[in-house]
Amino acid sequence: MKGEPRNKPRIYHSITEMQRAFGLPQPLHPLISLLDYSKVKITSEMLAPTFAMDFYNITYNDSAGCRMRYGQTTYDFDEGGMFFTSPGQPLTGLEISDSSSGFTLLIHPDFLRSYQLDTKIKNYGFFAYSVTESLHVSDKEKTIITAIAKNIGDELEAAIDDLSQDVLIAQLELLLNYSQRFYKRQFITRKPMNNALLGKVDLLLHTYFNDETALVNGLPTVQFLADELHVSPRYLGDLLRTLTGQNTQQYIHHKLIEKAKEVLTISNLTVGEIAYQLGFEHPQSFSKLFKSKTNFSPLEFRASFN
Repeated sequence: MKGEPRNKPRIYHSITEMQRAFGLPQPLHPLISLLDYSKVKITSEMLAPTFAMDFYNITYNDSAGCRMRYGQTTYDFDEGGMFFTSPGQPLTGLEISDSSSGFTLLIHPDFLRSYQLDTKIKNYGFFAYSVTESLHVSDKEKTIITAIAKNIGDELEAAIDDLSQDVLIAQLELLLNYSQRFYKRQFITRKPMNNALLGKVDLLLHTYFNDETALVNGLPTVQFLADELHVSPRYLGDLLRTLTGQNTQQYIHHKLIEKAKEVLTISNLTVGEIAYQLGFEHPQSFSKLFKSKTNFSPLEFRASFN
């Protein structure tokens, strides 16, 4: 049809529809499915077209040879890894080797209705990470992850009773909580790499506030930093919170206030001129932010140095 975008991804609205399209067995439950790679074979041919799912995906791949494309970036699971996608997230160019082992867990949002996890799952930031920000688990962590997946698989194969969904929800939440713990461990164990990323953030903000970019383009945004660093906004925020105790927006404000203090101390620019130089449309907004962060108005701060 005229006006429709080319290469529009196919969207799978149900788990049954997707598994049928991939030539896989019908799921044991219409709203949650565990694909154990030791029992089902998933090939690159199945995954080649661009597609999106109206449900959550948790995939653990335990071997090299799996490749996935996210946006314009291709990620190789050189050591195996774990990634998470939320409903509607497009995936394309997936490749998987014949020797791949692991699992894919698919959860339709309707399965979570009436449970607290329906709301809580949105707070697990890794569902908004890109595939390039995959979780790499240690051997000990792998044992925990695969044991929980086995529990979910065994429960799905058991006779359904009035506690089946409660048990599955509990196991799913346990899997997500462990994943969050392991991501925090990864932020720490990869500290040299993460400190290098923090250095790039500092350099970007220093340049932004010193070469009149802020004057022309306004205040730097979280999306701007994420795009420049080639990471997802949520990953950047979680990383900065681990390293500095501040999320990305708070860190931007911190650097902005530090720059404002410098200009107030060494120049005779008016508060309005400084506000515009730092990217504010209205000087009042700058003054309000400055006072909230320092307990001084810009003029009071300047006066304290005279």
